[in-house]
Amino acid sequence: MIKTAEFIMSNSEVAKCPKDNLPEYAFIGRSNVGKSSLINMITNHKNLAKTSGRPGKTQLINHFLINKNWYLVDLPGYGYARVSKSSKKKFQKFITDYFEKRQQLVLAFVLVDIRHEAQKIDLEFMAYMGESGIPFSIIFTKADKLKPKAIERNIEAYTQELLKTWEETPHYFITSSASAIGRDEVLQHIDTTNHEINNLKQE
Repeated sequence: MIKTAEFIMSNSEVAKCPKDNLPEYAFIGRSNVGKSSLINMITNHKNLAKTSGRPGKTQLINHFLINKNWYLVDLPGYGYARVSKSSKKKFQKFITDYFEKRQQLVLAFVLVDIRHEAQKIDLEFMAYMGESGIPFSIIFTKADKLKPKAIERNIEAYTQELLKTWEETPHYFITSSASAIGRDEVLQHIDTTNHEINNLKQE
């Protein structure tokens, strides 16, 4: 359960991220996947993350402190066509810097629109995460837009696509920002992971 959620900082350099050692959970996905809406739904704050009709709005590393004991990190969307090439390179650089250098990162959530078949850019990004040894789960967004049978069908097709290159499929969640589907499951997963981290520290 989320009792408090507060914005701490935005920046484009990993070195300037918060210095404390609290666990971090990063949210990332293709632009227009519904990331800001999902973050607002999960934290139960209408305007914590800035939503926009214009994709590519998040262009910095945004840290939100949750319950005073972990960070939700909102990262820029990747692969938005209307961002200039030099900007895209800059985004990619600090996204990859964050994933490769940030010791506090525990898990990334890669957001995917459940309505579409597997997109090359998402599969490439997951392959990069796997090759770099960065733990991640998939969050399928916008589940309210489909009927249950269509959701099942799309998940099955997606997992089959992943199994072409993965030995097993990453853990995944089905969510909807509009109807709060998946909220409890995502938060429970974070909570369980935080407990495991605390237990390891105490051993």
